[in-house]
Amino acid sequence: MKIKALVPVRSGSMRVKNKNIRPFAGSTLLDIKLQQLKRISQLEGIIVNSNDNYMLSIAEKYNCQTVKRDEYYASNTVSMSDVYKNMAENCDCDIIAYINVTNPLLKDETIIRALEEYKKNNEKYDSLNSAHLVKEFMFKDNLPINYDLRHQPRSQDLPDIYALNFAINIISREKMIECKNVVGYQPYIYGIDEIEATDIDNPIDFDFAEFMYKKTRI
Repeated sequence: MKIKALVPVRSGSMRVKNKNIRPFAGSTLLDIKLQQLKRISQLEGIIVNSNDNYMLSIAEKYNCQTVKRDEYYASNTVSMSDVYKNMAENCDCDIIAYINVTNPLLKDETIIRALEEYKKNNEKYDSLNSAHLVKEFMFKDNLPINYDLRHQPRSQDLPDIYALNFAINIISREKMIECKNVVGYQPYIYGIDEIEATDIDNPIDFDFAEFMYKKTRI
C-alpha cells in the first residue's frame, strides 16, 4: 500500500491573491506544508500538482514530484469533480493523501493519526475525510434546519453536524478516479478541532491563521 501526499496548488486564486505563495509568518503556505509533509515518515512521497511553474519550482526545492496541471483544470470554471479525477490520474501511488496548503494549523500528529486510522479501517470505509463540528443555529429558506424554533436548545445541545474542511483526505487512487472526488461512497468522517480545521478562504482567514500560527508554532 504505497501512500503519497497530493498537494494541489494553482495560480489565480480570486479571494486571496497568490495565497499559496504570499508571505505568511516569514514563509509561505506552500513552503510550510511541504516542510511538514517531509516530516511525516509514513508517506512514501509528495506530489505537487500545479499549473504554476514557480510553485512547481518550490516543490522541486524539497525534492517533491511535480505534475504540471493543464490550465483548463486550473480555471475558475471547471468542475472540481473533473479536477479531482484528472489529478488522481496523474498520481503514481495506491493511496492518495490529499492535503491542502490552506490549512496551516493542522498538526503533524493529526496527519499521522489519520493515516493510521485509514489503514486500520480501510476495509470498512473507502475514504477518510477531516471535518469539524458545527454547533450553530442554522437556517435554510428562512427555516431552521438543525433545531426546533419553538423549543430552542442550548448551542452545546444542538445535533452533531460536521463540516468537511479538506485539511486531510485519504482515498485510493482508483476510488478517487471512480468517484471524481476525495470523498468515497462510505467515508470515515475524521473529526479535528476548529483551530486545526482553519481553512484560508478569504483575507480574514489569512490574517487569523497567520496570527494563530505565530502564536502556536514560533
